[in-house]
Amino acid sequence: MVRVAASLLSGLAALAGLQVLPQALAQDSADTFAAPPPPPPPSSGGRDCSGVKAIHPACGQIEPPFRRDFFYVGGSLIPGVFGNITVGQLHVEKLTPVNGARQPRPLVFFHGGGGFTGATWLNTPDNRRGFAAWFLQQGYQVYLVDQPGLGRSSSNDLPNNPLTAGSGPELVEAGFTAIEDLAAYPQAKLHTQWPGTGRKGDPAFEQFSRAIIPSSSNRTATEEVMRTAGCELLSLIGPSYLIQHSYGGHWGILLSNDCGHNVAGSVNLESSTIPFFWYGQGLGGTKQRAWGMTETKVDYVPAVSSPSELQVVSVGEESLARRNCYLQQEPGARKLPKVAKIPYLLLTTEASVHITFAHCLDAFMRQIGAKPDWIKLADIGIKGNGHFMYLEKNSDKIAGVVHKWIQGRR
Repeated sequence: MVRVAASLLSGLAALAGLQVLPQALAQDSADTFAAPPPPPPPSSGGRDCSGVKAIHPACGQIEPPFRRDFFYVGGSLIPGVFGNITVGQLHVEKLTPVNGARQPRPLVFFHGGGGFTGATWLNTPDNRRGFAAWFLQQGYQVYLVDQPGLGRSSSNDLPNNPLTAGSGPELVEAGFTAIEDLAAYPQAKLHTQWPGTGRKGDPAFEQFSRAIIPSSSNRTATEEVMRTAGCELLSLIGPSYLIQHSYGGHWGILLSNDCGHNVAGSVNLESSTIPFFWYGQGLGGTKQRAWGMTETKVDYVPAVSSPSELQVVSVGEESLARRNCYLQQEPGARKLPKVAKIPYLLLTTEASVHITFAHCLDAFMRQIGAKPDWIKLADIGIKGNGHFMYLEKNSDKIAGVVHKWIQGRR
């Protein structure tokens, strides 16, 4: 996600577009994506098992059986008041199908920003199986990461990692769960897939909004930690597919740049790596990501020592339905060959604010030499989704799109 505060609605705005992905995928309808059948409803003996009430022992289990381990990866010592303290470590959960992994490459899941954690990939707010469970049932080894500076990867280096509060319920409603009511941009009215009302008091909404916790506001420090610890994780588990939502898309760019030999592919569910800019609730916005898609240096060719050497221009007219882009000036756009060689999938939903500016990310990826596969889900019959597509009512169909793309890389 993005920072979820003043620009929460814009926090959903990062991908929109023209391009489709390989013909084989584009020609398939949404119904052809293989997905395991959903589990039977939990046995509850007539008990209300909605929302947090599902914690009761009488409410059945919706997750498939799996084996779970956890690890801390990376980290170093710095002086503290009472001796040394550990900083820069990542909490990683390892989830293994009961009968072992059948797929050749692991999946590493990176959640979005704004105060969410790796738990977001587990069961959905309305107590359906989440993405982690879906892919476990397909035989993948699954790793769930808490990004640096929050949750179980919180930093002991507090002076360099000041915390910012997560989004309140009003911002969550306006930006993610009830966007059709505010309709801050034309496509928002198409949102139909959030489970429940999307409003305060609804059981699914309460579970979703209460999962938001404080996170580090130092994005540069967060990127530096992930570059080191993320590459160490990949060196331990080998080439993997990265599954990223929103702000988590930054990690795919950085790890592709720094240790791309261990990145089998980068799957982006509305990545917020929009080049050079973040869009506000209305027109306009603020400059971000001085290096294009990241706050920290990536390896351009020809090389640059400062982001000020990148020539950035505004392209296109701006409207609420389709935003202008900030791209490198042509001719002479610099390349990112390390990033460009990694297979890259971008998914954009019909109703998220990302549909208004995802074309900017697609265009920038092409400028740097990449050949991204961009699927607008509505174009393949998957309609009505917002930014948190992987938690919405048709999440299994979206998981099926990702699975099919990965299988096509084998």
